[in-house]
Amino acid sequence: MLNRRSFVKMGSLAAGASLASACAAPAPDAEASSSAAAQPAASETPSIAALTSMQGQAVPISADERRGRVEKARRLMAEHRIDALMLTGGTSLVYFSGIRWGLSERLFSLVIPRTGEPFVVCPAFEEDRAREQFATSPFTGTADVRTWEEHESPYERLAQGLRDRGIGTGRIGIEETVRHVFVDGLAQAAPRLALVSGTPVTAGCRIVKDAHELALMRIASAVTLKAYEAAWKGLKEGMTQRDFAGLISAAHDKLGYPGGASVQTAEFSALPHGSIQPQVIREGTIILIDGGCSVEGYVSDISRTFVVGTPTDKMKQVFDIEYQAQTAALKAARPGVPCEAIDAAARKVIVDAGYGPDYKFFTHRVGHGMGMDGHEWPYLVRGNTLPLAPGMTFSDEPGIYIRGEFGVRLEDDMVITENGAELMTPQSPSLEDPFGPSRT
Repeated sequence: MLNRRSFVKMGSLAAGASLASACAAPAPDAEASSSAAAQPAASETPSIAALTSMQGQAVPISADERRGRVEKARRLMAEHRIDALMLTGGTSLVYFSGIRWGLSERLFSLVIPRTGEPFVVCPAFEEDRAREQFATSPFTGTADVRTWEEHESPYERLAQGLRDRGIGTGRIGIEETVRHVFVDGLAQAAPRLALVSGTPVTAGCRIVKDAHELALMRIASAVTLKAYEAAWKGLKEGMTQRDFAGLISAAHDKLGYPGGASVQTAEFSALPHGSIQPQVIREGTIILIDGGCSVEGYVSDISRTFVVGTPTDKMKQVFDIEYQAQTAALKAARPGVPCEAIDAAARKVIVDAGYGPDYKFFTHRVGHGMGMDGHEWPYLVRGNTLPLAPGMTFSDEPGIYIRGEFGVRLEDDMVITENGAELMTPQSPSLEDPFGPSRT
């Protein structure tokens, strides 16, 4: 029977010229070029070529759904005594309106008042593009698009739009990613307004996902896991991390959703977010991949750790501790439990196994909120006493990083349910067979 180690060895023999070059230890650029020249195009890898698109599984968010989000935002504005919400290009703009707009030095802003119709402020030469997107937004009626020429102040347009809605004084919620230059401009144009954090409104809406959002996240997770497995099946000793990352990206493309992953190997896997150093995959070394994709605006974030060939006993021991820590975090997560308790559960497993104290080997929090952004509220970290609630989504990603040797991280995406929590993808069972049958 052809086992995983034999398969990799056969692949490495087929790339003999590349391996000979690698063993001679040329300069990094030459080594990478030699490896790339010996590898077939990623799309020709049989495991990737066999993939089929999953695009038909996803249903886009509708205008009616976005309309419901705006109404919830208005209820939260009333609760927090906020008279209007100011958004610029970014995730929250898409979440509420479906409008996609890049950030630049020129102000484009959507303002959603607590009562009355929203309005847009944009450069005059962008008016047609703004109206085009506004027409497909959840807002009814004639679009109120207020334009400014290059020599004019967009902040005067912003202040006038608020005054026209009876907001000459009061509190304007500023979405957290709005640039300071835009906030300062509004403050000078409308000094009687109090500019406050809009996060109680934006996070208040986005922090809990509905069934449709969860369905999109589950598809994204399934896509990334399939892409990882297909790339892993095409892995050959002697590849550079760029070669292997190319396989992962090609697999995502074949599945219908662009995505990718960072790839770190050997001692560089002990750096949680990796290194810029060129790396070559060798037999007997750890490989850690971390990445994801986006499906209709909702993301996955998955990490897998495995070994080409046979892992050492220490590698297997660390992997088992890591698996237990990820499981402990999952079991601790349920409605009403504070966010910090999930980090504590995973950290206790790792520290009790000898990889402590505290952040010495497990150097980061156990997880972050996610949804439309790869990292968003809330965070599973010490000091965060926010209670978990059904529909919240997180990464579950403890890690053990041994500097100068290797690191192991397992990461799956987790949703809080009515009675506990569940992962959107099966846990990785082992270093040798990372996509094999579940342990349970």
